[in-house]
Amino acid sequence: MTARIGNGSRMAITLAMLASVPAPAQDYPSRPIRMIVPQASGSASDTVARIIAADLTTRLKQQVIVDNRPGGALQLGLEIAAKSPPDGYTISYAMIGALAISPNMLQKPPIDVQKDLAPIAQTTTGQMLLAVSPTTPFKSVRDIITFAKQNPNKLNYASSGNGTPGHVGFELFKTMTGTQAVHVPYKGGGAAITELIAGQVQVMLESTNSITPHAKAGRVRGLAVSGPKRAEALPELPTIAEAGVPGYEATTWTGIVGPAAMPRPIITRLNAELNRMVASSGYKEKVTLIGSEPAGGTPEQFAQYIRSEYAKWGDIVKRAGARID
Repeated sequence: MTARIGNGSRMAITLAMLASVPAPAQDYPSRPIRMIVPQASGSASDTVARIIAADLTTRLKQQVIVDNRPGGALQLGLEIAAKSPPDGYTISYAMIGALAISPNMLQKPPIDVQKDLAPIAQTTTGQMLLAVSPTTPFKSVRDIITFAKQNPNKLNYASSGNGTPGHVGFELFKTMTGTQAVHVPYKGGGAAITELIAGQVQVMLESTNSITPHAKAGRVRGLAVSGPKRAEALPELPTIAEAGVPGYEATTWTGIVGPAAMPRPIITRLNAELNRMVASSGYKEKVTLIGSEPAGGTPEQFAQYIRSEYAKWGDIVKRAGARID
């Protein structure tokens, strides 16, 4: 005999099934969202993160609150995000240093960035500027290479810290040019740029977000940019590849990630809103002004990009012997 199910039973079963399904994208978000930034307030990354948070607040009609959590070689903030409930109400702004460089330099990273986080969308792509102190005689990339070859380990290069793009980017430069130079890490780009201006260090590879205003004002001498094409903010400068190091490329980038178990509908919703944001003229104008360019794309494309960058910089870190204590 076939059992019959009454209307009350059918409703109970339906409600039970709905309770087991994550909140649908159309109901998300229903309360404020926390966006963790693994760097200090006022940093170049924080500036872009706040542009994104303000835009998403308008698009999602819920407040996106920036929560700065610096420390742990950029891993503290990501760890908090990875271990948060995967409900879409805690996401993280992340950058190349956090997702592709620092994990390769730590003996025991607190999380596996490729397994414990869900890539949502890339938000910017950018470059670094190879700049020298105005107290030096260097006027070209070849001048730096010539000096470094003739004076091994007499060239001091600054960075905003161990494991930053500027650090490993210059290590790539050394490898590709067969030169030797001494790394002088600082606690932040601002301090490093100040010392570069004063002539305490001779050269620096730093995000255009941070150093472009100083180059435009003549406080540092910009020689070349690190990406595959000239930067919109500094169109008069060649790429490092054009200036004498064929094949050199070291870009910077940022994106949004969340806990690995985030429901796909929520990832899809956030990705859609982020892509609308990066396609807007307002967003492009704001990020271009500080030396970046809009990115975008699918979660899968961002995940693949993270994997390729992780492998690339992991190899460079290994060959350089760079470590974060």
